Amino acid sequence: MKQATSNGFDQAVSITPVEQAAVNRRRLQSLDTLRGFVMVIMLIDHIRENWYLYMNVPDPVNPVTVEPVMFFLRIVTNLCAPVFVALTGLGAYLYGQNHTRAETAAYLVKRGLLLMAIDVTLLTFAWTVKLPMTFWLQVIWAIGVCMIALAALIYLPKKLLLALGLAIVAGHNLLDDIRLVPGEPGFVAWALLHQRDMIALPFGAFARTSYPVLPWIGVIVLGYLLGSWYERDKSSAADSERRVRHLLALGFAMLAAFVVLRALNVYGDKPWVAGDTALHTIMGFIALTKYPPSLLFLLQTLGVGVILLALFERREGHPWLTALAVFGGAPMFFYILHIYVLRALYHVAFMIWGPTHGVSFGLDNVNWLWLWYAVLLPVLYVPTAWYSRLKARRRDITWLKYF
Repeated sequence: MKQATSNGFDQAVSITPVEQAAVNRRRLQSLDTLRGFVMVIMLIDHIRENWYLYMNVPDPVNPVTVEPVMFFLRIVTNLCAPVFVALTGLGAYLYGQNHTRAETAAYLVKRGLLLMAIDVTLLTFAWTVKLPMTFWLQVIWAIGVCMIALAALIYLPKKLLLALGLAIVAGHNLLDDIRLVPGEPGFVAWALLHQRDMIALPFGAFARTSYPVLPWIGVIVLGYLLGSWYERDKSSAADSERRVRHLLALGFAMLAAFVVLRALNVYGDKPWVAGDTALHTIMGFIALTKYPPSLLFLLQTLGVGVILLALFERREGHPWLTALAVFGGAPMFFYILHIYVLRALYHVAFMIWGPTHGVSFGLDNVNWLWLWYAVLLPVLYVPTAWYSRLKARRRDITWLKYF
């Protein structure tokens, strides 16, 4: 088969059907690899949250109050939410390649409602069993809301959609000074959209808007538009190399924009100040706001994510990347599984040894975190691999695609 190319690839490329299938597989495996990568580094952060509750502080990236090892651990795991939301948008675009717009919108609404329900039931009950309940509206809730918003937005022209996504991501920090208090008109809507707060519910319960959704809607929109780089007619070897080059250029441009804007110190996040040491100055420079995610936070994390996406596509087939793709093939299964395993282990430890730091059980040495990680990652891989294979094999079971 002959495929003509352009934009620096003018020569005709001869490629066999087997080679073409390999290119197509690489094009899509890189997405699962990146998704799997952020899932396994997320495990580190959740181990920290379970075994080091006594070390939690109001701001986990405050360079003044947080130990450097915990600070940089948090910086690395900051990749997880932005990358996962963007890949959700990209995945929606690919889903639309084989479905009508109405079918894609229906899928987004159904999956979004399911994710919201999972967050306020399975995941809330995993984190807390106290009454009255506090419903933690976290990243899974935010992704669900974003999917429902995207279901409506995909009917817009792509140029308008691009302008909207960029305007939300780049401009939402202009809204930072708008603060409402409970009882004021619009407080509930604003707390869900842009203000991290507590919403009072009936019977003494509360909802904690951990992930205000407005900036995340911008992220899922831009991820959706990035899906156009992965269309079926862009699956030749030359297209793959061109896509990798474009992704690298985009990722490094985002990181450069982050450095310039952060150095100017005028917009995009809270100001930074020089610390007492070079290390604390660096920590202050890269300490960014996640709740809601600032422009600079998204430039930094998504810039790294885009670069990783390019590198993973170029290195497709490496055994470690293939293993990561297994986690990425069953992300919701892994997410629920690892939360319940961690919470079960914590409660067992609490029953055996009781509170060791105030009212919580905790480990004294951060090196235990790495030991737990080394043990749990291969243990969790086994059921995740089983479910990932089941999901790929049994496409006739409709509900599997939602996990």
